[in-house]
Amino acid sequence: MPSIGPTSPNAARLRRNATECEQRLWAVLRNRHLEGFKFRRQATVGPFVVDFLCAECRFIVEIDGGQHDERTDASRTAQLQSAGYVIHRFWNHDVVENFDGVVERIRLELLATRAG
Repeated sequence: MPSIGPTSPNAARLRRNATECEQRLWAVLRNRHLEGFKFRRQATVGPFVVDFLCAECRFIVEIDGGQHDERTDASRTAQLQSAGYVIHRFWNHDVVENFDGVVERIRLELLATRAG
């Protein structure tokens, strides 16, 4: 079962080289800006590095660009879900074209998780 682990060197590199979409979303998720939920960026969960993690809700947000292999992502998502994580994937295009909608969807899902 994947658990939150120490930061991997790969995660640290990914944080340093964040995409513009990741940086933009991080500005909203960091420092409990979104409804008081604490997020980590490029967090290690089991063997995976996820883009954004709210550990208290077991909630993961992934921002995918064109380089993502959907079969690999599906397997990874299934493993994380079987460990009790909720995963929300957004394409870079979604973040660029509908940023407010992406943030609102994340916010509503987090609130629903909190309500429980």
